[in-house]
Amino acid sequence: MKFENIIFDVDGTLWDTTKTVADSWNYAVETLGYPSAGITGEQLKNEFGKTMDVIAEDLFPHLPVSERDVLMEACCRWEDEFLERLDIPPLYPDVRETVAALAGTHRLFIVSNCQSGYIELFLRKTGLGKYVTDIECFGNTKKTKGENIRLVMDRNIPGSTCYVGDTAGDQKAAKWAGIPFIYASYGFGQVDEGDCFASISSIRELTKVTG
Repeated sequence: MKFENIIFDVDGTLWDTTKTVADSWNYAVETLGYPSAGITGEQLKNEFGKTMDVIAEDLFPHLPVSERDVLMEACCRWEDEFLERLDIPPLYPDVRETVAALAGTHRLFIVSNCQSGYIELFLRKTGLGKYVTDIECFGNTKKTKGENIRLVMDRNIPGSTCYVGDTAGDQKAAKWAGIPFIYASYGFGQVDEGDCFASISSIRELTKVTG
């Protein structure tokens, strides 16, 4: 099957920022005067892909919702600051070359459960913005990933479309949106591979999988 449009997840699919994000969130926690949370990159691999309110509940269950919201706002601010300081963005191997190649034959999009501004930061730090037609995220709409995939499709996409992600949540979102799911098995999560259009162990395999 040939796809005309490819929608990407970000974390665990295009890059891995978990160590930097863990450092920034620990800094935010301590800056606001809370006891050290000891958040690790490995811990965040189990959280990324969820919406920010769910992540806050998982990491800070002892705090009331109002305090979680304030703390997560601080975490996101410092996350952006720490990521901006990176000299080399933590892209997975072959992402830059593969995205450039795919853009010559497909229209590319990004939908993530991240905060507002995160996808823009990703595109700016990596220089991949020129290849991406449209983006959407939970921070902008407060909608589920499946709903945001449909929003992007409704705004832009005639023709066959797939979603590329690395978690069961990504798989569920693609199914809700009614499009095939391609599993990035090198990422953070585990999925039912029997319910995937394809599984890839490297992003460069997309050039063959998507036609």
